[in-house]
Amino acid sequence: MLDTEVSSIPGPPTAEGAPMKRKAQAIATLLDAAHDSDLVGPTAVSDALTALGASDHDAGEIAERVHRSQRELSRLRRREHELSALFSSARELAELRDSDAVLARLVQRAHEMMGVDLAYLSEFDPDTRELRVRETSGSVSASFQTLRVPPGRGLASVVVESRMPHWVANYSAYAMERHDSGIDDAVSAEGLVSLLGVPMVTYDDVLGVLFVANREEKSFSPEQVALLTAVADHASIILQTTQTLRDLQESEDESRTNLATLTAHLVERDRANTVHQELVQAVLAGGGFAPVAETLASALGRAVAIVDAQDQLIAAAGLPLDPAMLALADPVREAIAESRRSGHCVAVAEGGVRAVAALTAGSRHFGAMLLGDGAFELGAVDFRTVERAAQVGALLELQQEAASGADLRIRSELMADLLDDVPERRADVERRARRLGVDLQVLDSLLLLSVPGDQQTAAARELSRQLDDRALVGEYRGFVVAAFAASRGSVDVERLRRQVTSAIQHPVSVIVPRPASGALPEVFQTAMRTARLITALELVDVTAHVDDFLPYSAILDTDVRALSAFLRDTIGAVRQYDAERNADLLGTLRAFVRNNASPTRTARALNFHTNTILQRLDRLDHVLGASWRDDERMFRIGIAVRLDELRDRLRVGRGWGARVVRAGGRSS
Repeated sequence: MLDTEVSSIPGPPTAEGAPMKRKAQAIATLLDAAHDSDLVGPTAVSDALTALGASDHDAGEIAERVHRSQRELSRLRRREHELSALFSSARELAELRDSDAVLARLVQRAHEMMGVDLAYLSEFDPDTRELRVRETSGSVSASFQTLRVPPGRGLASVVVESRMPHWVANYSAYAMERHDSGIDDAVSAEGLVSLLGVPMVTYDDVLGVLFVANREEKSFSPEQVALLTAVADHASIILQTTQTLRDLQESEDESRTNLATLTAHLVERDRANTVHQELVQAVLAGGGFAPVAETLASALGRAVAIVDAQDQLIAAAGLPLDPAMLALADPVREAIAESRRSGHCVAVAEGGVRAVAALTAGSRHFGAMLLGDGAFELGAVDFRTVERAAQVGALLELQQEAASGADLRIRSELMADLLDDVPERRADVERRARRLGVDLQVLDSLLLLSVPGDQQTAAARELSRQLDDRALVGEYRGFVVAAFAASRGSVDVERLRRQVTSAIQHPVSVIVPRPASGALPEVFQTAMRTARLITALELVDVTAHVDDFLPYSAILDTDVRALSAFLRDTIGAVRQYDAERNADLLGTLRAFVRNNASPTRTARALNFHTNTILQRLDRLDHVLGASWRDDERMFRIGIAVRLDELRDRLRVGRGWGARVVRAGGRSS
C-alpha cells in the first residue's frame, strides 16, 4: 500500500507526483493481467513489478507465476465453456425428441468448441462395415456430405478397427494402403488437410466416428482429443437411444400386429364355436340343409349356397346369390374337385364364388358348399369352420339317406306284397299303404327301371323325387318299380330316364308296360319279361315299350347266349355276307318279311325293279339255302328278322325318341 497523501483540491502536477502516477499505472497493469491476459503484453507484468521497486530477479519470478496463473485461468475458462456446452448437450439429450436434430446440433457444437473448419459424424453399418456420413457442420461439398467409406479404407476405418482416437496433421501423407479414390476426392473437394476422429462406442459395438478437420496442417492436443471424445460419447448415447427407440417402436408395432392377429384369431375361434353349436342344433332339429346354410351365412356375413352332386341348388342363405353360384364356371368346378381330393375348403380366385367345400363321405360325393363375397377375408379358422359345416352337410345327407333307406325298405316291402298279390295279405297291404299316404285303388300304371344292383337304392331315391308323393316306388325282384296313377298327370319317361341316369352316373333302361287294365301283378310279369329280353339283346340306356317286344318276350328265351345263338343260326349268314361284301342283303330280307314274302310289294317298298329283288332273293337262296322260304323256316326267319331290326332301331334311336305316358297308360 502506498503511503501518499491526496489533496482534495487538485493542482498542477509536481515533480513528486510523477512516480506516484507510474506506480498507479503499474498496479493497474497487474490488475488487468490478473483479469485477462489478453489486455497486457508479454513483458507488461515484469515491467510493472520493476516500476513498483522489485528487483529484476524477483520481478521475473513473480511474472512467471502470473503467466502460469493466466494459463490456468484461461484453461479453466475454456473448460468452463466446454462443460457448459456439454451440459447443454446433455440437457438436449434428456429432452430428446428428434434424434436427427440433436445429432446435427451436437456436430455443430463440436464444430464451435473445437474451433475447427469442419465437423462431421459417420455412422457405422455392421452389415456392410461401411461408414456413411450422416451429419456435417461447415461442409461446402455435396459429394462429401454423401460420402461412404468402404471397409479398411481411410482414417475412419482405423478408428473403427482400433476403437481408439486417431488424428493426422496432413491426410495426403497418410498411409497409402488406407487411401481410397472416392475418399480422396471428397477430402480434396472440401480442401481438408488435418483430421481428428474419435470412436462412438457402446458396450462391444462401434456406432460410428466423430470427426473434426481443418483446411490447414495442424496437430491436435490431448485436451482437444478428450473434448471431442466427450462429445462423441454424447453422440453415442444419441445413436444408442435412437436404436433403442427404433427397437421399441418395432417391438410395439410387432406387439400390436400380434395382438391384432390374436384378436382376429379369437374372433374367428369364437365365431367357429358359435357356428359349431348352431350346426349341432341344426342337425339335432332335423331341419335339413337350410339351417346349415343360414348358420354359415349369418356367421361369415356372406351368401352361402349348397348344391347337390349334379350342381343343382338345394339350399341357400344370405340372398341374393351371385349368378356365378347358380351356374358354376370351370374354375369353381375344379375347386370342388380339389376339395373332394383334399378334404379341405378351397379358395376361388375369380367370379362371385370365393370358397368351396365338397360334401363327401369316404368315396361318396353329395355336392358342395359355395361361399360368396363378404365384408372380411376368410381366415384359416373360417376355412376350418366351412369344412366342419361341409362335414355336417355330409352327415345330414347320410342321415337323410338312412331315413330314406328305411322308408324305401318299407315301400319295397309294400311293393312286393302288392305285386305278389297274396289274397290273405291284401287287407294288411291296404292298411300299410294308407299309412304311407298311397291309395292303391288309383294305381294303374307301372314303370320298370333296369339298374345294376348297387345303384338301385340311389335310382329309387331319385325316381321318388321325380314322381309325386302319392306314387309308390320300391325295389322288387332285381328292378326298381314305380306304381302311379296315370290320371294325375302324364310322365315324360325319356326325361325321367335321363334324370335318373344323371343322378346315379350309370346307364338306365326304362320299360314302359301296357295299360294296367286293373291287374298290376300281370302287368309287372309282362314288363319283367320284356326287361329280360332287353338284357338278352344286350341293350342298355334305352326306353323300351312292352308292346314293341310283346310277341318276342312271350315266345323267346331271355337267356343271352340262347337268344344270340338263335339270331346267329337264323340270319347270321346274311349278316356275314353283307359284312364281307359291303352289301345290304339283310335290308332286302327285312323288307321281304314285312311285305308278306311278296317280291312285287318288296320291290315297290324298296323302290327297286322286281327283277332286282328276284336277283337278291336268288342270292339269299345261295346264302340261306333253297328251303329258307318253307313255312317253318320262314316263321323262324321272320321272328329273327323283326327282333334283329327292333334291336338295331333301339340302338340307333335310344328308344325311338321320347314317349310320354299319358292318362290311362297310353303312350304317344
